[in-house]
Order: sequence, then structure tokens, then C-alpha cells
Amino acid sequence: MSKTLKIGIIGSGGIAGAHARAYKQMLGVEVAAVADIIPGRAQQFIEHWELPQATAYDDYRQLLDTELDGVSICTPNVAHYQTTVDALNAGKHVMLEKPMSVTLEEAVTMAETALKTGFMLNIGFQPRYDPNMAIIRDLISSGELGKVYYVETGGGRRRGMPGGTFIRKDIAGAGAMADIGCYSLDMAMNALGYPKPLTVSAFTSNHFGTNPLYHKEADKFDVEDFGVAMIRFEGDIVLNFKISWAMHMDSLGAALFLGTNAGLKVTPSGSGPWSGVFDGSVGSITMFHDVQGHHTESPIPIIQHQTDLFHAKVWDFAEAVRDGRPAPIPGSQIVRNQAVIDGIIRSAQTKKEVDIFLPSPFA
Repeated sequence: MSKTLKIGIIGSGGIAGAHARAYKQMLGVEVAAVADIIPGRAQQFIEHWELPQATAYDDYRQLLDTELDGVSICTPNVAHYQTTVDALNAGKHVMLEKPMSVTLEEAVTMAETALKTGFMLNIGFQPRYDPNMAIIRDLISSGELGKVYYVETGGGRRRGMPGGTFIRKDIAGAGAMADIGCYSLDMAMNALGYPKPLTVSAFTSNHFGTNPLYHKEADKFDVEDFGVAMIRFEGDIVLNFKISWAMHMDSLGAALFLGTNAGLKVTPSGSGPWSGVFDGSVGSITMFHDVQGHHTESPIPIIQHQTDLFHAKVWDFAEAVRDGRPAPIPGSQIVRNQAVIDGIIRSAQTKKEVDIFLPSPFA
């Protein structure tokens, strides 16, 4: 495709700026339209990011009526479903910010719409673009660990609670699970080849977010700030998942992959109260195995890189649109990620293990 790629941005909140910045750095790509439900906000965004070719809209449906190759959907979580379905039906490729949706039913319909229309639904999990994530995936898929039967992932922040739309269930759908938990789930599930989840037993709480000592919007906080779950997958794999926005602890530990031939320990990068989760880069990778009967620990060299992970995910989407490639991180795959989050929420509410039912072709 030699013509200029025309992109629209729906929702002009904080994360939309990162999309605008990335698109501006690409040759042959133009942000041609911006929509926001708050009158005047789209125009302010256009002026702030210096997007001279862009037209402002207060109704995203008007934006979808224009000639665009694709859209970045940067709305609050609750609006992901309808906006995505409308965009796909309007013939636009979609770059959707995480989490995919609020409910599993919504995710299924979104993925089905992408399959029906033939337009791309790409989900924005930028940690996948860390080359060290590829090392983890390749080590596990190579069979070097043998059969992987137990995985532990998640991690947690000592303090790292957002505010605004992130903490309201009617807008976000969920808290730490949807915000950072989906990244940890993707790290593990992608490495395993995205196995089918079967059951979930979970617990969640919000002791910190609802306490004015720890959060200035405690009176508005009605999502979880902590959660743990045991998830059973097809192929006799179990996942011990844990996530935290806030806790009285420095870490919930490394990610672990236990196999019959070897084990893998992965730590997240960064330090401080906002670190400790896999929403960014990898800190270290170590393989535990036996060599001639001796317990051996082999550090896997980390690739030191300067990759802007967010730019990489937006660039990959734009190039996939330009080249006619499938979605780099397809919604049809991430339905299973959403199924786990949905199961965690249901299990925590009912205080018992729940089954996960996925319709064809996602089962």
C-alpha cells in the first residue's frame, strides 16, 4: 500500500496521546480524525498533538463514516465493546487498548465480528514486543522444559493504584485484574500457546483502595486492588495467578514455569513501589535443570534493548494494515485471556470454583 495510511483515534484521554505520538513518528501514516464524547475535547487533543490533517468529532460514529484505514480505540473499558463492533462493521481495522472488554460475552462478540467482517481486531499488549518475552516463549515452545505442568505469574505493586476511570466498576469493569493482570496472563498464556482455560477459583479484595489513608478517591473505589486465582487449563496445566495494586509487601515473587525436564524463573524489571508486575520489560531469566546429576542454575542472557514497546505495538498494527497481514495480537486469541478474567470475577463473587465455557471457534 503506497498511499498514506489514514488513522482515527477514538477517545482522547491519557493513553490516546501515546498512540498519537507513535503515529506521528511513522512515515506514510496520518492521524486524520479524533473523536471524544466530551464536546471540544477532540479539538483540544488535535491542537495539543499538532495534528493538522485531523478533524474533530464529538460522536465516534461520525468518525467511522469517514474514509479511514484503521482506528485506535482508547476509550474507557466499558466502551470497548460497542465502539469496536461498530468500527469493524464500518470496515475499519481496529487497534484496541487492553483489556479487551468488560465481559467474556462482549469479547466473544467482538472477535466474532472481526471474523465475520474480515477486518483486523488487534489487542494492545505491548510487553510482547520486549525481545526477552520472545525468549521465554521460545524456550517453552521448544520443549526444553519438558511438559510444563505448573505456572505461577502475576506479581504486584507495593503501591500503584490509579484513579479516575480505573477505579469505578461501572466504567472499568474490574480493577487490577483488567489493568495489569491481563499483561501477566498474556505473558504466561502466550508462552504456553494460549491453552484453553477450564476452571477458576479466585479471591479478590480492595482493602487499600477503599481506605482514605491509602487512596484519595476511596469513596469512589469499588473495584479490586488485589486478587489471586488458581486456573486449570487444558493439558493438565495449572496457573497460580496473583496481582496487586497495593499491599504491605515488596513483591509477590517471580514468574515460575515448572516442567518435567527443567524450570524457568522470570523476574520483572524495575524497582520501587510501582514495579513488580509484567507490564513492561523482563529483569532476569534463569533455568533450573540437572546436568549429569548436578543441580544447575543457568542464567539466560537478557537482551539489553532500547525498544519503545508502546511504539512497537502501534507500528506493528499500522504495518499489518499496510501489508494486509493478520492482526499481530488477534482478538480471537485474547478471548481466552478475557475468559480467565471473567472467571476470576465470577468466582470471587460467588466464593467458589467456576467453569469457563467458550463457544466455537474459541473453545
